[in-house]
Amino acid sequence: MIDKFYVSYNTVHKLIKKLAARIEESGFDPDVIVAIGSGGFIPARIIKTFINRPIYAVGISYYGMDHKHREHPTKIQWIDEVQSQLRGKNVLLIDEVDDTRATLGYCVGELLSYEPKEIAVLVLHNKLKKKDVEFPPEIKRYFPALEIEDLWIKYPWDADDIEEHTEKEKEMFAELKKQGKEDLLNGII
Repeated sequence: MIDKFYVSYNTVHKLIKKLAARIEESGFDPDVIVAIGSGGFIPARIIKTFINRPIYAVGISYYGMDHKHREHPTKIQWIDEVQSQLRGKNVLLIDEVDDTRATLGYCVGELLSYEPKEIAVLVLHNKLKKKDVEFPPEIKRYFPALEIEDLWIKYPWDADDIEEHTEKEKEMFAELKKQGKEDLLNGII
């Protein structure tokens, strides 16, 4: 039984490359990328390799300095100064995980007030669980790289020892294969 889901930098890169192809196949052509910090920063930078667009960063916090969950997300850093550059544009909003959807929902609501042409949402992982909020009907394109159980996800940018982290991902892959669940990994291994 797997209780933590390890993700290496190599896997993040592979997932993003596949997502870039899915975005292109969908016909969505983003004008800008908006990265939700801090988890969306690295995926946004990687997708820029495949979809060369400007990146704007927003900082949202759902946890206090004491690591306790707040009732709702709050802005730490926002992009008010580029509001006019988003009006009528296609926006690709990126975060690492869709867990409760509170942060993504909050960002979508704020960005919709800037009157973009369309907002598409991209995440590395969508946790298969009930969400606290639903996307508004304006969100017609949602690109999760992997849909996984409600597991604790260990991203490489949070690792103290990157070699150990990468090794734990390999061990997890082996365990998933042993359990016959490699289909969950959507061809990344």
